[in-house]
Amino acid sequence: MRNVKFKNLTWIDFDNPTADDVDYLRENFNIHPIPIEEFITPTIRPKATQYNNCLFLTVHIPLFETKNRTIYTGELDIILTKDHLITGHKYDIFQLTSFFDSLKKSEGKRRLYMSQTPSHLLYQILEILIDSCFPRLQHISDTLAKIEKNVFNGMEKDMVYEISVIKRDTLNFRRALKPQRSILESLVQMNSPWIDSSIRPYYSDLIGTNIRLWSTLESIKETIESLEDTNNSLLSNKLDFTMKVLTIFSAVMLPMTVYSNILAMSADIPFGNNPYGFWIHIGIMGMISLFTIILFKTKKWI
Repeated sequence: MRNVKFKNLTWIDFDNPTADDVDYLRENFNIHPIPIEEFITPTIRPKATQYNNCLFLTVHIPLFETKNRTIYTGELDIILTKDHLITGHKYDIFQLTSFFDSLKKSEGKRRLYMSQTPSHLLYQILEILIDSCFPRLQHISDTLAKIEKNVFNGMEKDMVYEISVIKRDTLNFRRALKPQRSILESLVQMNSPWIDSSIRPYYSDLIGTNIRLWSTLESIKETIESLEDTNNSLLSNKLDFTMKVLTIFSAVMLPMTVYSNILAMSADIPFGNNPYGFWIHIGIMGMISLFTIILFKTKKWI
């Protein structure tokens, strides 16, 4: 647990909260027991619930893990009271931690961001978290550009995995981002004493930012699906060409194989005593192959 305070406003942040942290909240704050329990219980979907002495929020943030190159959902639980903003999260949220540390170190930033109500500070946190999604989307777009280049440079087989990774990240991003709009709309619409009326227009602006994020995600989704279709078509064409070459090779070799088998079944091989017999049979087999190729071309099979 760590906290930062300025005047009458205190922000308390729990990193991977435990049962001891829950006991601390029970003992020191007059908060409804349900939101306190939510701090150590994973929430499947975001929610915004008002109680008689607090406002409880759960938001999901897309986080990026560099080791496995994947986007996963990080949950942030928030309790809003008259003078306190209490946050809890299982996974480290870099943007949140960085903002908290900057407030801790700078009195000027505390004066700027913590001189009003907890709902004003909450707006700053949500704005930072939502804005942090744009660089991740830009990274996905840049990766898509590289994939598109490689797809048309003959690397279709290698791009199958890369396309699958981007599709997985886009799906996880959409899963985390889609419900957030309803949470923001709830903050604007609900008649809560914990949300200052002067900050409501700013929450409305966050809804617009969320819509822009979603539009970008939709564009990325359409692009990656089109790239996947194109990549699959190119792979299919390459496979068809390979199968065609192998089929033609087998068809050309078949008459030669039949001819050699016939010779093998004969006790007296034609031209067997001729010193040029081997080359004569090679020439005959070559003529058979040439005739087969001419026949295929006449029929327009090749």
